[in-house]
Amino acid sequence: MKMMILLAALLSLCACKKNTYPVLQTNCLQPLPDSVQTNHPKQLQLQQLIDSLTLKGVPGFSLAVHQPGKGWFTGSSGYSDIRAKKKFQPCQVSRAGSVVKILTSISVLQLVEQGKLSLDERIANYLPAAVLKDMDNASQATVRQLLNHSSGIYNYIQDPQFQLANLNNLTRIWQPDELLSYARNRTPYFKPGEGLYYSNTGYILLGMLIEKLSGVHFSEYFNRHIFQPLHLKHTRFDIYNPVPNDLARGYTDWYNNGQIIESTFYNGWDHYTADGGLQSVPFNLCVVMEALFDLKLINQSSLNTMLTTIPLDQTDFFPMEYGLGIFKVHTPYGLAWFHSGDAIGYFGTVFYFPESQTTISWMTNGNYGTIDPLINTREAYERILGRVFN
Repeated sequence: MKMMILLAALLSLCACKKNTYPVLQTNCLQPLPDSVQTNHPKQLQLQQLIDSLTLKGVPGFSLAVHQPGKGWFTGSSGYSDIRAKKKFQPCQVSRAGSVVKILTSISVLQLVEQGKLSLDERIANYLPAAVLKDMDNASQATVRQLLNHSSGIYNYIQDPQFQLANLNNLTRIWQPDELLSYARNRTPYFKPGEGLYYSNTGYILLGMLIEKLSGVHFSEYFNRHIFQPLHLKHTRFDIYNPVPNDLARGYTDWYNNGQIIESTFYNGWDHYTADGGLQSVPFNLCVVMEALFDLKLINQSSLNTMLTTIPLDQTDFFPMEYGLGIFKVHTPYGLAWFHSGDAIGYFGTVFYFPESQTTISWMTNGNYGTIDPLINTREAYERILGRVFN
């Protein structure tokens, strides 16, 4: 009943606000590098796949595939702006949400390599007491436990009071301390180290840890130590311009009837925290994963640590385990490392299959309702991965 009330409130707000947005250009700032021009042998089949998804109702879709000996595929379909009929291009920046957790983990491990912290020290040894006040488990949880979601700290996004406050003002811009307030005086899921439960709260704290030890905002740390070294021209975490002019417009099917609503400005809770908010393109997400496993971002010891996993008890997806900011999944096409993420009206995911050194990423500017079964279910993953491997 609570969820139905919240949904009704949300739909009412959507109906009255959907035509009040600023104008976005939604154009690519620059094309992808010439080195990734599509030459993949399955170019036709992959393009047919993504065209079929937009024909079925996905607003815009972009796919990147890289396989040694076969080269790159970078393709797209649909629209970045439906009203203006602007095409969704492979260079179209969109939201990748929680995929950012890979970058947060990489950044923390870099700081470990620099001798600035230990994974098995408590986060309370690094952050001010005021930040952790009244947050159960926070004074005992280690940095490692925050990274692999074994801290038991309450996930602020699940709090009904936060959900209601967000629905009452969908375009509100939230500050980190406001979000953390919804994790205070909440019952933890378990004692630190005694279970696994996905918690965005922990990654807000990890972003603050990066800032404390590096002396710069975590988004600037990403820029200096990941984006610039890898020449990622289409990836950013911009706290000064979180809804840039070239961002694809977002769309969501709230009514679950195929009638989409624009939701570009409905994501104000992840503009300033390291648990979401990443903007990118599939090609760049592939580059990050390949750089990670090629040891261009962290050393072999750190990578081994990152890939040490805890089994995740779930039944509606591939069998999974969780490492430090990254999932290990057992797919019909082999073991893979991945993360996905969404925001209201956006979805993104990236895979790396170590045995074949295959990297796959896709991003969309639509989700929920009738869209999710096409992009973000086990069947959707099997359909897309199967077209690459079969």
